[in-house]
Amino acid sequence: MDHYERRSQMATRIIDLSLPLENFASEPFPPSINYYDHKAGARRLARLANVDPSDFPLGLGLASEQVTATTHSGTHVDAPYHYGPQADGKPALTIDAIPLEWCYGNGVRLDMRHKEPGSEITVKDIEQALDKMSYTLVEGDIPLLQTGADKHWGCARYVDMHSGLGYHGTMWFLNRGVKCIGIDAWGLDRPVKKMAEAIKGTGDKRELWASHFCGREKAYLQIEKMANLDKIPMDHGFRICAFPTSIDKASAGWCRAVAIVEI
Repeated sequence: MDHYERRSQMATRIIDLSLPLENFASEPFPPSINYYDHKAGARRLARLANVDPSDFPLGLGLASEQVTATTHSGTHVDAPYHYGPQADGKPALTIDAIPLEWCYGNGVRLDMRHKEPGSEITVKDIEQALDKMSYTLVEGDIPLLQTGADKHWGCARYVDMHSGLGYHGTMWFLNRGVKCIGIDAWGLDRPVKKMAEAIKGTGDKRELWASHFCGREKAYLQIEKMANLDKIPMDHGFRICAFPTSIDKASAGWCRAVAIVEI
């Protein structure tokens, strides 16, 4: 049996790792969605075509929706331009200009659910998680930080229920050739409340969005507000696909992130 025959006998499983755009979402800047049912669709299209709504079969046209949202609503990919005007000493890439290769690669799930919400994911935490699975991170891998915060989606506490990266943890990844990092939480950094507490306690302004601002030194992407990382049946050996919507000169784009598992 050759390589092609072996692969053809494998079953490919697609696991949805995304949260939806929805009204009243449990995030600071939720989208607004207006729904037009089939009767409303008939009225709208009738005006467009200069016909009567009753001309449509059963008087029913085409359903549609109108969405008002930031590019950072729901599951999305942050472009280097989100972090600052420059990255790697060059103009930072907007979401329509990023290499799509950065959005597709080998996934590595790092379980951080033992970390206290609001705490920082340290280099030691990362190394221990990789040692536990006997895996060495390689260039192009897409690490996924599993904090468990997605289980609080729909609740006001969602934005506070994750641990997050700081400067050192983020740079540890970037120095190893990582171009994309995912997390099942509102942001890759610690919760806003914890960052605010830290700066009030220490006066160190570098506490604010430290992970994001690493992107001013080295260009990289973040996949934020992922979900269902617990449904991936292994810690590595799967693929991640998170192609963002191409929005002209934007700092981010919505995506339908998935894990591709061959079993």
